[in-house]
Parts: sequence; C-alpha cells; structure tokens
Amino acid sequence: MRSWPIPAGVAALLDTLRGAGCEAHPVGGCVRDLLLGRTPGDYDVCTSARPEQVMALFPRTLPTGLRHGTVTVLTESGAVEVTTFRREGGYADGRRPDGVRFDVGLAEDLSRRDFTVNAMALSPEGAVIDPSGGQADLARRQIRCVGDPDRRFAEDALRMLRAVRFAAQLDFTIEDATLAAMRRNAGRTARVSGERVKAEVEKILLSGRPERVGLLLELGLLEHLYPVRTAPDLSGLGAAQAAPGPRWRAFCAATGFPITALPVSRALRRCVLHPETEQVKQLALSGGELERLGLEGPQIGRMQRRLARYLLEHPGENERERLLQMVREWRYGRNGL
Repeated sequence: MRSWPIPAGVAALLDTLRGAGCEAHPVGGCVRDLLLGRTPGDYDVCTSARPEQVMALFPRTLPTGLRHGTVTVLTESGAVEVTTFRREGGYADGRRPDGVRFDVGLAEDLSRRDFTVNAMALSPEGAVIDPSGGQADLARRQIRCVGDPDRRFAEDALRMLRAVRFAAQLDFTIEDATLAAMRRNAGRTARVSGERVKAEVEKILLSGRPERVGLLLELGLLEHLYPVRTAPDLSGLGAAQAAPGPRWRAFCAATGFPITALPVSRALRRCVLHPETEQVKQLALSGGELERLGLEGPQIGRMQRRLARYLLEHPGENERERLLQMVREWRYGRNGL
C-alpha cells in the first residue's frame, strides 16, 4: 500500500463515499501532479455514486454540472469536483457531449479522458490505476491522447489548446501522432468560445515555457482569429514580467496577433494597445514636479506619456533625477537651459 499526501477534507470525502458502498477515486490532474512530486492545485474525484446520492451524502454541495454528473462538494480542504462514472454520447457542437449515461465503471470512465497523463486514478490502497500508460508518458515527458487522437479532438476541440498548455506548464513534448492529429483538426478550434481560447493562451503565456505559445500559430489553432501559420522566435517572452498584461503585450508585439480578436477586459486591451498608459502610473516623477518645471495642463500628460514610452524600452532608467534630466533635455536641449 502506498501512502499519498491527500488533504484531510478530500480523504474524508472519499471515506464517506466508500462508507456508503460506492467506489470513489482521486482522478486526473491531481494524480498526475502527485506522481510528479507536485502539490495539486485541486482535487477531482470520480465515483459510482449518482449525483443525487452525492448531494444527499454531503451537507455543503453545489450542483455545478448535474447534467454531466458533476457535483462540487465543499470540504475543509476546499472545493472538490465529484463526477459520476459516465459514458458520453455524440458531440454535435464539437465541445460537449450531447448526453451522458451513468451505467459504466472506472475503466470506461478513464477511457473517455483527454490525455494519458490525465487518465489515471488512485485505488483505496494507493495503487495507481493506469490503463492507458500515463505513467510511462510521464517518464517520457510527453503529452499523448487516450486512444484515437482524431476522435478525441472531434469530441472536444479545446483539447488541442490544452495539449499545448500542458506541454508548456510541464515542459513536456507532444507525442508525434497527437501532434499530427492537432494539425489535421486545427480548424475545429473555430467552434471554441473566445473566452476559453483566451484562458488557455493566457495559461501558456504565464507558464514556465511561454514561448510554446508559438505552437498555437504554427499548427493553425488560432488561424480563425489570425490567419498566420508561422511564429517568430519567441524565446524572449520569458523576459517579460510574469503577469497577463506584460506577457500578452510581448506576444502581440512579437507576432502581430490582434488582442481585439479575443474577448478581453478593457484593462488588458489598454495594456496591450497603449502600454504607456500603465507605465505612466509607475513614473518616478510626479505630475506636480513637471508642473514646477513649467509644464501646464495637456503638456504634463504629453510629457508623462513620452517618458512612459521611453521607459518601456529602457525600464532601468526610471529614477527621478534621470527623468528630470530627460525632461530638461527634451524641452531645452542638451545643456538643459
């Protein structure tokens, strides 16, 4: 028996389900992360219990996806998604199953999942249940579809974006057959909502390997938004501050990708299209000091924006005396008179 560092609230949830005579297993990304020696960000549980039974067993639940068998249980260790073993029907919209049936066991439930590294569960004794070879793929550091990759991507086109995201976050490669299927099925991403595309791209940009975002362009996964299938050298993306604004700005500047093609917040759009606006707030020289130098009204704003644009290219020069010197030079010439 292997012991895993399962949080107390998750362990209690598993005990409750099993005490009621139901199968229950930690599943998916949490198992992957435990095997990699990482602390899971959250836990998912799959179970033979029907959604209504899960809601009856726990006092604090949210019916987050009853149609697809998912109930969120609020535990002392945080929210846990509990999903009934299921068989999925067709995927008319290329994103979600038309219907599900709860007449299957764990093996078939795992067989419907996206990638082998996400298709593992833990037994009550702590053994890894791994019918698709996820542990071997972890050792190879690769992302590979469960079963036929064309079928997996026809079921849900978002999986192609997720493949690149997992490769970036885990610093893995994408297995050749999976990569070829992504290229063949790239056009299907036009059916994925802009919100979901934006979320996946941003996770890649904020990962430890943000340059992998170029693969989205090269494979054509963003072609419905930006008709380009090439990517420049993006190795410099990691030098940008690891925050949404700077990383999106660097990505759009390097590739020409239009931020307006995605539903983003006004603040993010402004940060990308008018980065000097945000930089003005960081100036080491205040508007009052510019006024004391003789600038008035609109002149102050124009000078602040000019300084901000300069500092975007020379961030190490944001010091009060250096900025004062620049203002004098720009207004009066090199001698500052």
